[in-house]
Amino acid sequence: MARPRSPRGRAREIVARLSGEYPGSANELCALRHDGSFQLLVATILSAQSTDERVNMVTPELFRAFKTPETLAAAPLDRLEKLIYSTGFFRAKARSLVGMARAVVERFGGVVPFELKDLTSLPGVGRKTANVVRSVAFDLPGFPVDTHVGRLVRRLGLSEKSDPDKVEAEVTGFVPPGEWGTLSIRLILHGRRVCTARAPRCAQCLFADICPSVRLPVRPPPA
Repeated sequence: MARPRSPRGRAREIVARLSGEYPGSANELCALRHDGSFQLLVATILSAQSTDERVNMVTPELFRAFKTPETLAAAPLDRLEKLIYSTGFFRAKARSLVGMARAVVERFGGVVPFELKDLTSLPGVGRKTANVVRSVAFDLPGFPVDTHVGRLVRRLGLSEKSDPDKVEAEVTGFVPPGEWGTLSIRLILHGRRVCTARAPRCAQCLFADICPSVRLPVRPPPA
């Protein structure tokens, strides 16, 4: 195929190839195990400066102890800290979780909101976390930008920005809203499996023929 000459053209091809390589919805592809928007919100807050694998080890006991926003809002901090200790920054995360749960109960009737402005008004919830919840739990437009996403969009020539909010604004200008959530997760998966930070495996990459950062040798483009 002809090499895309613009970021917009490259974005269209990237979306198409990733959907074939990593099929599924955002909810199906999400690595954080959860049942519903509340559990996903909790797990995403815990995932900051931690791994999905570690969070998935912690959340089953956490969700057994605190099943609803109401019970989490009343959680003793010392008990909560012990449950989430291994995720790191456990004191700050415990305060965020209790504050978030109280806000959900007091301001939203115990139901996790889906509007971006409402989600980001909750303690411990930034734009990335809000976009995860919107795209995965509610199937709404949201493009979370983590370190993997930022690295790949720069390598693939979709953005030169380093600020996550600017990356989000630029990439979402190239991609239809319905693709934002799955694109983010697929970029994360590709960043973990192929386009790693230190040693990208360009020879096995499905973007080898269109990536401006490719390192030879490369595999042939897909048929």
